Amino acid sequence: MFFHIVLERNMQLHPRHFGRNLRENLVSKLMKDVEGTCSGRHGFVVAITGIESVGKGLIRDGTGFVTFPVKYQCVVFRPFKGEILEAVVTMVNKMGFFAEAGPVQIFVSNHLIPDDMEFQSGDMPNYTTSDGSVKIQKDSEVRLKIIGTRVDATVIFCIGTIKDDFLGVINDPATA
Repeated sequence: MFFHIVLERNMQLHPRHFGRNLRENLVSKLMKDVEGTCSGRHGFVVAITGIESVGKGLIRDGTGFVTFPVKYQCVVFRPFKGEILEAVVTMVNKMGFFAEAGPVQIFVSNHLIPDDMEFQSGDMPNYTTSDGSVKIQKDSEVRLKIIGTRVDATVIFCIGTIKDDFLGVINDPATA
């Protein structure tokens, strides 16, 4: 799920960036440091949408660096248990398959794949129905349901299932 939230961060800026472009330099450093990162509490920071405030700088003793408290608005992506996502399969093996939905990697165990799908090994490993009409392989697009998440300090891991109504392959690259 995507959220628009306000976060705060202390930014250190080198004295060479002082001058009339101080705010622009601070904002570009903030974007470079924050966009694309993951915080276990808020999720993946997708984009900074605005700067609410830049506080007064505090000079660091001995270095000349200045620390500015910056309050900014951003869009974050945080998956939740029970959420339905569309993802692209990145790897298939006999234990299940891995898929990516944006920055999140999701594992779907072979126990959470419908019983009529069998693992086929070979040069392109896949899960195929007995009649061969549906195939899950690398680069297939699947709709899945998140049944569990584990949040670390900088990474979010998910477990998913396609063993439910309206879940499964939505686009197969082999038929395209």
